[in-house]
Amino acid sequence: MKIRGILFDFDGVVADSETLANTVLAEQVTQLGLPTTLDDALTRYVGKRASEVLALIESGVGRPLPSNFSEDLKAATLARFRVGLQEVTGATAFIRRFSALPRCIASSSSVERLRVCLDALGIANDFSGMVFSADMVERGKPHPDLFLYAASKLEVEPASCVVIEDSASGVQAGIAAGMVVIGLCAASHLRAGHAARLAQAGASHVASTWAEVAELVAPRV
Repeated sequence: MKIRGILFDFDGVVADSETLANTVLAEQVTQLGLPTTLDDALTRYVGKRASEVLALIESGVGRPLPSNFSEDLKAATLARFRVGLQEVTGATAFIRRFSALPRCIASSSSVERLRVCLDALGIANDFSGMVFSADMVERGKPHPDLFLYAASKLEVEPASCVVIEDSASGVQAGIAAGMVVIGLCAASHLRAGHAARLAQAGASHVASTWAEVAELVAPRV
């Protein structure tokens, strides 16, 4: 298979954002009276939809959440991203090495969060006009809608696209879209056994660094 387009998931793939976001989440939940560490937040909340996270927090606190909790959490998270967000090591170098290929961001994150993070990392211009959020489609991952939408915008057949993902649901979405999926286990929030979960979800390859991803992609370009 010749690769004609690259679709990048964002959080945990390009941006090493999950540790930072869950640190803020742990702080906010602790302030509600439910002591929460970073590890607690990663274990309880990562991979769940916002509504599920809020329900779990409310259950743990034992009372309705303040009406402004979601907005305050979002504001605190974006503020932390603006000053402290780092890339997953090697991401920018990879993006620019293969800049001749059509490429995009295809992420479950909101458009606002993606904009803030891309600016913080200094790579907004690398994806000008090619940043797609699950907010733009009817169904999010693990459904294929977002990846199929992104491929249509890139004007590349799905079968000629490679997806870089760090979550099982993202891998499943890429497979459902008929794309080749490379699982990446390079972000700081990932725990032991994650590579096996990505392989089980259907990833064609699982890499631990962006350099390994480059070795897989380069011969197929």
